[in-house]
Amino acid sequence: MSGMRVAELIALRQFRVVERQIAGPGPGEVRVRVQAVGICGSDMHSYAEGGIGGKLCAYPMVPGHEPARAVAKTGAGVSGWQPGDSVACEPALYCYHCEFCMAGRHNLCLKLRFLSSPGEPGFFRDYVNLPARNLLALPPGLGAKEGSLVEPLAVALHSMKFGQPRPGETAAVFGAGPIGLLTAAVLKLSGVSRVWAIDPVPARRELARQIGADESLDPKAVDVVRQILADTAKRGVDLVFDCAAKGESLRQSIQVVRSAGRVVFTGIPSEMESPIDFHSWRRKELAMFQVRRSNHEGEQARDILAANLSRFAPLITHTRPLGQIAQAFAQLDRYEDGVGKSVIDCSAT
Repeated sequence: MSGMRVAELIALRQFRVVERQIAGPGPGEVRVRVQAVGICGSDMHSYAEGGIGGKLCAYPMVPGHEPARAVAKTGAGVSGWQPGDSVACEPALYCYHCEFCMAGRHNLCLKLRFLSSPGEPGFFRDYVNLPARNLLALPPGLGAKEGSLVEPLAVALHSMKFGQPRPGETAAVFGAGPIGLLTAAVLKLSGVSRVWAIDPVPARRELARQIGADESLDPKAVDVVRQILADTAKRGVDLVFDCAAKGESLRQSIQVVRSAGRVVFTGIPSEMESPIDFHSWRRKELAMFQVRRSNHEGEQARDILAANLSRFAPLITHTRPLGQIAQAFAQLDRYEDGVGKSVIDCSAT
């Protein structure tokens, strides 16, 4: 057994950092030294709302599922990994035997264990033991901080499987938080000719422009639907990604897309039920999709990140040590100091 620091969410908007014990890695497992963990929007739901989509927090719990780290120790039967290897990690543990795993839809696994959910401690801690197959090697030049973008970029890439962007098309992205920003960047890399990013926070609109969005709209200042329809000669955009799922974004997503267009809902609403503009959906004969995390897009995400690091690096605006995790979450909760992607540095004291 070894000692380690663990950041536990103990109530709404309350963290504590405590000492815990961790056993050695079991057969087929690798112990990794966590170095950097990004704060995800779903972590913020747990922090500020006490749950995600009706799945309530069970305190104390350990959030965090966007990690990068170094191998510390290998268990029996593990080959191909050495202490010091730089890795990112898949935070989901699958059974590989249920109907959906056998069909290749592992993110829908009937026995899915997702680290950072109630009863499954996440990565805001010094060490984690994981199955060796959950590790993904990071190339030289891709540090732990940037490596923490692999998991959220994989989510954005998974959403593209539904949206199917084509060169020359147009797209709107609601929400310029980290997932929305990554989505906008991937759309531009896919050859989409014009991307509108919609967000009420000025700093996030500026980040959207930096990462490649052609237009950034403030939904509090302009009528987003009217503006996008005017910009597209009343046709609407080919493709919409709602990465916000807040306020009017669900309704507006359906209203700004063209007939026979595609709408992808990546964001997680705070409400259990969300109204849909059914008749606009029906009249336009839209294809509408929902996204649940990712499904083995990690390797592609790593390669895209490494090849386009200068495009993605501006997303990470703030870094704090594990001992200041409460301040990091509070800053994100209040959208302070131009925060975009905030990363917890578990290697710092």
